[in-house]
Amino acid sequence: MPRQKFYAVWKGRKKGVFASWAECETQVMGFVGAQFKAFESKAEAEKAFKSNYENYKGKPASAGKWKHAENPPHAPSLCVDAACSGAPGALEYRGIHLQTGEEFFHSGPYAEGTNNVGEFLAIVHALTWLDKHNKHMPVYSDSENGIAWVMTGECRTKLKHNKKNALLFALIHSAENWLAENELMDDAVLKWETEHWGENPADFGRK
Repeated sequence: MPRQKFYAVWKGRKKGVFASWAECETQVMGFVGAQFKAFESKAEAEKAFKSNYENYKGKPASAGKWKHAENPPHAPSLCVDAACSGAPGALEYRGIHLQTGEEFFHSGPYAEGTNNVGEFLAIVHALTWLDKHNKHMPVYSDSENGIAWVMTGECRTKLKHNKKNALLFALIHSAENWLAENELMDDAVLKWETEHWGENPADFGRK
């Protein structure tokens, strides 16, 4: 069962700390310039709300927790994550260097996508980026579906192809072709253990 999250809303229809995504979504979806972020505890959300949004924008709520874990992630490594506003909705994804926090890539938004598609594309984008730059490090994702799809070489989405998401499907086909032509090492893609390490550093801080 997913762990409960709390949401700080600095700018929305109502400001404050909310105990569910449904409550937060009511305040921010469709609100121009909304400012909000998810946290793992009410105390963290309340502390953040009393501060400035810019201090948290683009940073995972539990940044650095992995450094103190008994069995931390491999270093160096690249972390990826996706965010989708709706199902389907506007989709974006990015890759972050675990140790430095540097954003290696950020792609999107793409119309009419899903989170699972974004997770799949993010992993493949990371793998192609590493290949292009002749770098060798594991890619971490917190998406079991995304990892499974990459390992089978097929994006098994039920998303319907239409004119709005034609570019997204072109990216999917390109990713599948790359996977078909390249053999992955067993440790090329690893599962990010959120329970032990906190949020994935590439997390967008949304639902």
